[in-house]
Amino acid sequence: MTAALRPAAYAVQLIDRRTGRVHRVNGSPLVMLTRRPDDAAAELLRGRDTSVWEARIDPIDRKGL
Repeated sequence: MTAALRPAAYAVQLIDRRTGRVHRVNGSPLVMLTRRPDDAAAELLRGRDTSVWEARIDPIDRKGL
């Protein structure tokens, strides 16, 4: 994908594989907005059991920015 077509930002969420739901902190979904989704996913998964947790990376549409 060329740089012109690549999304400018990504939303990275921590997902509980047992339920398929986004992890929440004090009732709010845990979401990281970033330009470096692989680094953000690694940070969210650090120290967690990957059989229970996964990181979901969704591009943020440039039109929405």
